[in-house]
Amino acid sequence: MTDPIGDMLTRIRNAMMARKENVTLPASNLKERVAEILRDEGYIQSVARGADDQGSTLTLGLRYSQDNQHAIQSMRRVSRPGQRIYVGHTAIPRVRSGLGVAILSTSRGVLTDRQARKLGVGGELLCEVW
Repeated sequence: MTDPIGDMLTRIRNAMMARKENVTLPASNLKERVAEILRDEGYIQSVARGADDQGSTLTLGLRYSQDNQHAIQSMRRVSRPGQRIYVGHTAIPRVRSGLGVAILSTSRGVLTDRQARKLGVGGELLCEVW
């Protein structure tokens, strides 16, 4: 697999379209941190790390509203393996005028756009969620 973050976002998107309660994907520290940010921002319900016969896995509990609408309207992979996108702290984009969240990989770890602006650090712009 050449793009694990892109694969993670696609699995979440496909599971939401199929109205699944949970989605399971191969685990890594980066994917776990991105999932924790999505949980903290209210886009997914839970994150659990486990193991199966093929290795370590992440199980994400998806979130829906009372009328069965997705909590995540859309997700977009910004920096790809073929074209990395790096931004300084002054150039971090505001997703949907602040209604969404951009996730960055910085020298201080994986952060949201608001956290990175507050700390004054830039980095690789991984994805945008709204």
